[in-house]
Amino acid sequence: MQEYSQSSWRLRLHTIIFEADTRAGKVFDIALILSIILSVIVVLLDSIAAVNSKYGDTLLALEWFFTILFTIEYVLRIISVGSPLRYITSFFGVIDLLAILPTYLSVIFPGSQVLMVVRLLRVLRIFRVLKLAKFLGESVQLMRALKASRRKITVFLFFILTIVSIMGSVMYLVEGAENGFTSIPRSIYWAIVTLTTVGYGDISPQTPLGQTIAAIIMILGYAIIAVPTGIVTTEMGKSFKSVSTQACPNCSAEGHDADAVHCKYCGAKL
Repeated sequence: MQEYSQSSWRLRLHTIIFEADTRAGKVFDIALILSIILSVIVVLLDSIAAVNSKYGDTLLALEWFFTILFTIEYVLRIISVGSPLRYITSFFGVIDLLAILPTYLSVIFPGSQVLMVVRLLRVLRIFRVLKLAKFLGESVQLMRALKASRRKITVFLFFILTIVSIMGSVMYLVEGAENGFTSIPRSIYWAIVTLTTVGYGDISPQTPLGQTIAAIIMILGYAIIAVPTGIVTTEMGKSFKSVSTQACPNCSAEGHDADAVHCKYCGAKL
């Protein structure tokens, strides 16, 4: 584990890039937030054919500007932490890489024969919007609550899968292929659409018994939707506590308690 002295330039760089409680850190965060928003707007405008045909060159220049800007930011983040690999493999490290990688890869795959690949890479630039999540303190509580409730939600999802499988199989027997329920998987698809109250209407029961079962599934759907919300809300109430904005200078992890002295992920001194 590498320790930093207070005079270390890397520590000062880390304070500016990762911390938000200094003037320089706030200015950096505001500039980065504006850059992320503007870059996402460029991506959205680039997908509009009329705008692209008229301002395509300008949008391309702006795209490369933001890509280079985020590349510099990504490199500085790697330099400023004591354990670069921890940052690179972290959630935000992957997001930061996805924000710049597609533009460079689109240069490697030119030509009309791989147009769909390039289009996919260009769409991946929208991951830049996820970079904004690091500036929301509440996201720490939300992620903590989701992590704490993952087992309950997993059990709940298995319960839902069981219900739609049973209901789909029953509707397959009741309605049959003549009413659009041509197979059990297609009937399960109908059950999922009905249970979630989406109701596309591409398949609908025609018999009185089938319509009665459909009504029961619809009512059940309203009750089921509230379950995961209640689970996550309860865990958020349990996990809510004062969280520091300080990031670990060694692994760049955030979400430490306000009175924490050491990082709870790598043990480095905060």
